[in-house]
Amino acid sequence: MRNFILGVILLFSIDSFSQSQISQDNFEGNSTISTWFGDSCGMDNSFVNPFQNGINTSTKVLKYTDAGAQYANVRFDAGFNYNLNTSSVFTLKIYVPSSGITGNQTNQISLKLQNGSVTSPWATQCEIIKPIVLNQWQTISFNFATDNFINLDPTSQNPINRSDFNRVLIQVNGENNTSQVTAYIDDFYYSGAASVFNTLVWSDEFDTNGGINTTKWFPQTQLPNGNNWYNGELQHYTNRQVNSSVNNGILSIVAKRETFTDQGKTKQFTSARLNSKFAFKYGRVEVRAKLPIGAGTWPAIWMLGKNINEPGGYWTSTFGSLNWPACGEIDIMEHWGTNQNIVSSAVHHPINGNLSVGEYISNAQNKPGVSINYHVYAVEWDAQKITFSVDGINHLTYNPAIKNQYTWPFNAEQYILLNVAIEPSVTAGFIQSAMEVDYVRVYQQTALENNNVDKSTNLVLFPNPASDEITLKSSGNLLGATISIHSLLGQELETFTLNTEETTLNISNYQSGIYILKVNSQEGIQSYKFIKK
Repeated sequence: MRNFILGVILLFSIDSFSQSQISQDNFEGNSTISTWFGDSCGMDNSFVNPFQNGINTSTKVLKYTDAGAQYANVRFDAGFNYNLNTSSVFTLKIYVPSSGITGNQTNQISLKLQNGSVTSPWATQCEIIKPIVLNQWQTISFNFATDNFINLDPTSQNPINRSDFNRVLIQVNGENNTSQVTAYIDDFYYSGAASVFNTLVWSDEFDTNGGINTTKWFPQTQLPNGNNWYNGELQHYTNRQVNSSVNNGILSIVAKRETFTDQGKTKQFTSARLNSKFAFKYGRVEVRAKLPIGAGTWPAIWMLGKNINEPGGYWTSTFGSLNWPACGEIDIMEHWGTNQNIVSSAVHHPINGNLSVGEYISNAQNKPGVSINYHVYAVEWDAQKITFSVDGINHLTYNPAIKNQYTWPFNAEQYILLNVAIEPSVTAGFIQSAMEVDYVRVYQQTALENNNVDKSTNLVLFPNPASDEITLKSSGNLLGATISIHSLLGQELETFTLNTEETTLNISNYQSGIYILKVNSQEGIQSYKFIKK
């Protein structure tokens, strides 16, 4: 990468900051929500607050007017898929005047999560309903980890185990009725941690020109069975710079049509397959790449168990003890030139009862222009699940209920592979094309992070990122808790007792970066991250 930011080389890259999940709107210009929609209802998201009293004296609010439509609601699309494993709490303020309602509906508010990317988003819905009091401002919290929820499809997973929610709906006094209601909504807020994996432990930014960095990569060239590579592939992999080289901050893995003889076998295509000389257990991998083009090209960004027994692999001579698929395979990104706009991810593991036969689970994402533009392909892997994303949008989570040597060989170190294969479907006109890689980064968890965070605790930090002040909004069960703030190097910067449900901290003299806020209460110790801009 040409312009790696040295200012954050301590532990973080700028890209890890961009993964923060924040949805907020105070309807006075401080918003991360691009567009609100009103379905079968009137909506004005810059309405003068008619009830500037109590807990809400702000100037502007969202006015919601249901004139009796059966399914009236307001909604927005987040622009990312919510990771409810890191934060499951949504909060807002609401005021419903008694003069604005008709009928005998229960006074309530619903917050619904849906997948807005599918044809029938309502079929994916998960909903929490909370009672409201008329004629006063009140703060309502919706916690998908602890509140009672309703899955429209009763076969759907627990919402905190899902990764497809990207739409939020708000509905007042229920649906499927013709009653009228006017409501005022303010200070919508959700903040999710980007990832518990926030320490940069290994990377290649491809800053030098010429050959690959051989302290980080091993070019795998040996034909595993002495004749061919797997899956009927047509190429030789080589260690030549014409197939893998670094220029102007970019690694190019070039698949070429050329006659090439190696190991006594002549083939009509060459390419490169690189093994990382770094292996790890659990973390986040991010690879920013632009993919080759042309039917027959098969680029991949993937991982294999360090314990694989594969002829010619970097780790086999010292750690090879298991054959594929017993070693486990994690495919961060695969792309087939015959299906240009689709990128796929998968996990491969042994079929139950037979370590020699593989099965897999996969899913894909439509991503036009993958051979024109760079995208960030990522995976997060921990002791319970593996989640795949493109540009922060998740499309697959693997989390088997039973984890054993067949379903979960992913409890040992894996290494990274980058390659471009050539399939028999290659067209006669194909000459060459490259996968271009801007960077490869691996993040793991800092020692300060707490693996046993109690997600039932209602603590919200906003705004996040923050400039000079950050506000802690908590539920009453945290009053009396000890709050401490730490740098990422472990230094305790300040400590105090939480005496009110809303506390504002002055962080103007903090240096820019990421900090850990720890809450020590009768419910245990919880850790939260915030960013000082």
